[in-house]
Amino acid sequence: MQRALEILQKYWHYTSFRPVQEDIIQSVLNGGDTFGLMPTGGGKSLCFQVPTMVNEGLCLVISPLIALMKDQVNQLQSRDIKAIALTGSIKADELIDLLDNCQFGNYKFLYLSPERLEQDWVLERIKTLPISLIAIDEAHCVSQWGHDFRPSYLKIKNLKTHFPKIPFIALTASATPQVQEDIISLLGLEKPKVFQQSFARKNLGYFIIKAEDKLYKLNQILQKNPEPAIIYVRNRKNCHEYAAHLKALGHKTTFYHGGLPAKEKEVNMNSWMKDETPVMIATSAFGMGIDKPTVKTVIHINLPENLESYYQEAGRAGRNGEKAFAILISSPSDVIQAESQFIAVLPDTIFLKEVFVKLCNYFRIAYGEGINDEFSFSLNQFCSYYKFPVLKTFNALQFLDRQGIISLSQEFSEKAQVQFLIESKEVIRYISLNPDDEAVMSVILRTYPGIFDLQTNINTVFIAKKANVTEAKVLNLLEKLKNLEIIDYFSQQNESKITFLEVREDDRTINRISKHLEKQNLVKKNQLDSVIQYVSDEGNCKSKSLLHYFGETIKEDCGVCSYCVSKKPKLVNAEAIRNQILEVLSQKEMTSRELIALFEAEESEILNSLKQLLEHHLIAFNSKNQYTLIK
Repeated sequence: MQRALEILQKYWHYTSFRPVQEDIIQSVLNGGDTFGLMPTGGGKSLCFQVPTMVNEGLCLVISPLIALMKDQVNQLQSRDIKAIALTGSIKADELIDLLDNCQFGNYKFLYLSPERLEQDWVLERIKTLPISLIAIDEAHCVSQWGHDFRPSYLKIKNLKTHFPKIPFIALTASATPQVQEDIISLLGLEKPKVFQQSFARKNLGYFIIKAEDKLYKLNQILQKNPEPAIIYVRNRKNCHEYAAHLKALGHKTTFYHGGLPAKEKEVNMNSWMKDETPVMIATSAFGMGIDKPTVKTVIHINLPENLESYYQEAGRAGRNGEKAFAILISSPSDVIQAESQFIAVLPDTIFLKEVFVKLCNYFRIAYGEGINDEFSFSLNQFCSYYKFPVLKTFNALQFLDRQGIISLSQEFSEKAQVQFLIESKEVIRYISLNPDDEAVMSVILRTYPGIFDLQTNINTVFIAKKANVTEAKVLNLLEKLKNLEIIDYFSQQNESKITFLEVREDDRTINRISKHLEKQNLVKKNQLDSVIQYVSDEGNCKSKSLLHYFGETIKEDCGVCSYCVSKKPKLVNAEAIRNQILEVLSQKEMTSRELIALFEAEESEILNSLKQLLEHHLIAFNSKNQYTLIK
């Protein structure tokens, strides 16, 4: 291990390994299969990077996320370590050159997605490389009980036949006991040494806060904790809206979601990393591979899809070991919204078959034909033509992709980005002078409220449908408004591609994979049920509940979550609070929110004092819903 420690100090400038890291690295160096379960921020990547640098040869790293691969490759290259990632956007001739570099250029790391291994010629080239270690990152994807199942992970096991003497290391940050068993079995790990770091984060307090007005509560939290924060929201539209609202309240914010151009993502990320805009509003697309130790608060505005994702996202707070908070703001409507967002969009077998048949008809593929046929594809146009719901259809196509029925290049993006350059009153004036444009512009203004403040992705097919016009008319109007310098308009022309990997057989095709669909849907429903149970349970320590979900049992409550804090005895001088309220109201009428913001006491204590003062007829409401003294 002395050589491993020297490598750690030379390239990563750490003086020692974290808990469990040293044991995992020693297991890898001993040449045996290894399974590591380490929470977010535990330093998983070093567990295969350090032993690779100790030994001769190349490490093959299988990872599901392009952003994660790029991030790790960039970090390795910044340390003068030669690494390459074979991402989906790389063309065949470039791939050949990159694989040549791996064979003859003394590279240490080759990153690729599991889908790349399904390309026979890529696999044949990999067999010739001097591979000394095979690392499977985000290994929970191998299990259908995992939260991000990828069927292509199941084929990783085949590498065992090509590299029988090469050790495998499987790593994940979140896996229930059932998923752990699946990982070991489905990857074909041979008598692996299993290392599990505790999921407990002693410095991280998990809080469930109930609030009807989430923006108000969010503002309160950020005012109290001005350090760097991540706020996770439901969708891209919420990203822009919350960023605008919080900016108006005086917070320095930026945003991040999958629909942003790469350059804007980079600018926004750098702004946040440098603390120029310490509040990041993001969808779940943000965070994987991001290491910012000073994040004080991670806030979820909506219910997450599963506790695995929640644990990983919440775990981005407090990586420097200092006190930090993972807050989920909950309201009564959250469960209905979550079921609508995560469950209602799951395709059943009937819908899956309908999408597949219509897809074949759309491209005029006859029964018994279609294998290897490739087509340009617009999801929005396809859904508009058959009146399919977009997200449910996308989930159906994604399932067909993961089952190997089709190959779907995931380049879905809106066709246009728009921002108004003139004030809203000037837009209204334009509409009054150009009534033919009113229908389209009204739909745009109603659908995208942040379009005056930010470059906004718009769906031109949806706008055309709502305005009862053709998409061509929408696109022509956008060009016209751009020429008049009323809007800033950027058109994106990249369409997706679909390749049919099997012949069309309709019932036989869908019946063969339907049992996998039913199992996947059951997993997702059970996972959301676990989230709802976690949020609604008011009788147990939140940290203890999370650990139990991941198969870890502890006896003591954490002492820092919302449940534990609520159980601590409080020295509350109720009379002093009431007197302070009366003193303030003698100067000025105020709302309950203004009073809560004014005092250091807990919100519940102030509200209780107000209730008592009302009952004793010392205060009353005025016509502006403010508290006022009764004289």
